[in-house]
Amino acid sequence: MNGSNEHSHDWHAAKPKPHEVILGVLMLTLVYMLTLAAGYGLTGLVYRRTGTPPEFIRNMITGFAGILLLIGGITLPRLFYRKYGRDRENIHNMLTEALAQIGQGNFNIALEMHLSELHHDLAEAINEMARKLGNLETMRQDFVSNVSHEIQSPLTSIGGFAALLQKDDLADDQRRHYAAIIETESKRLSSLSENLLKLSSLDDKQTSLNKKQFRLDKQLETVALMLEPQWSAKNINLEADLQKLNICADEDLFSQVWVNLLHNAIKFTPNNGSVNISLAEAGDHAVVTVSDTGVGIGKDDLPHIFERFYKADKSRDRALGGNGLGLSLVKKIIELHGGKVSVESEAGKGSVFILSIPKAGA
Repeated sequence: MNGSNEHSHDWHAAKPKPHEVILGVLMLTLVYMLTLAAGYGLTGLVYRRTGTPPEFIRNMITGFAGILLLIGGITLPRLFYRKYGRDRENIHNMLTEALAQIGQGNFNIALEMHLSELHHDLAEAINEMARKLGNLETMRQDFVSNVSHEIQSPLTSIGGFAALLQKDDLADDQRRHYAAIIETESKRLSSLSENLLKLSSLDDKQTSLNKKQFRLDKQLETVALMLEPQWSAKNINLEADLQKLNICADEDLFSQVWVNLLHNAIKFTPNNGSVNISLAEAGDHAVVTVSDTGVGIGKDDLPHIFERFYKADKSRDRALGGNGLGLSLVKKIIELHGGKVSVESEAGKGSVFILSIPKAGA
């Protein structure tokens, strides 16, 4: 009984209102009159060539033409919608599904391009977005993998040698050796953490640089003297040709640039080699050149040396304590100041790093 009432209620709710019925009849009458007028006009054009038939036949032909026009006026829009409206709906669904897939982390999207000009551009933009997001995801996964690897290696060493130190029968020289290894690996972890934090802060677009005027030649000289124990221990000949020059930049960040560059030059230069530093003015830029007679960089490795965690010789660099972040920091700091850094090198023939820095800052 209740179901019957609900059904009856729905039927009454669906009935059109009186004014809607009247409006519909008027619209139908208007459409019919327009189609009859169109039929009359069309047959009039035909009669000019064929002659006018009897009135009865003429009225039948006019009415028939009007009915055909009415049927065509109703049918053609539906056919048009079936052909184009459905296609547009399918395209809309396809684009929406592609964006939903990207939102769920699936970046293997390749929409077909044989669409209308508008949809073609939109599909191309979605494909490009998916490709770039896929590249970023790959970089993120590589970054996490590299960080995990860099952290795991010293932790394994620290854990292993800490366990050895617990042996009661360990000789004093062995104990000191193991303790020194633990200290070295701890410093490696600390350096990695500091570099990661520094890169993270520099990647933040809201990070402000603490710029001020300072003598760049004096800073280079100070860093070179600070690293004297390292180059003296390898009997490296370090020469500096520094023009007196003031720049406006973040002094602490620039100090890190020179420490990284000179430390690398010394680290990869063999005993009795040489390292040269020069500073010269070139218009509104300061140009710093750091060259060495070290092992150099291979042709295949050269395009990648500023990438994070990239190491041209992983086994050698690990033995020397590198984590592949130093040159990334150098490039990031210089670019934040509106400068450029480039490198010229060949395997076995040393390296030359050239930095061009605006004197007034970016």
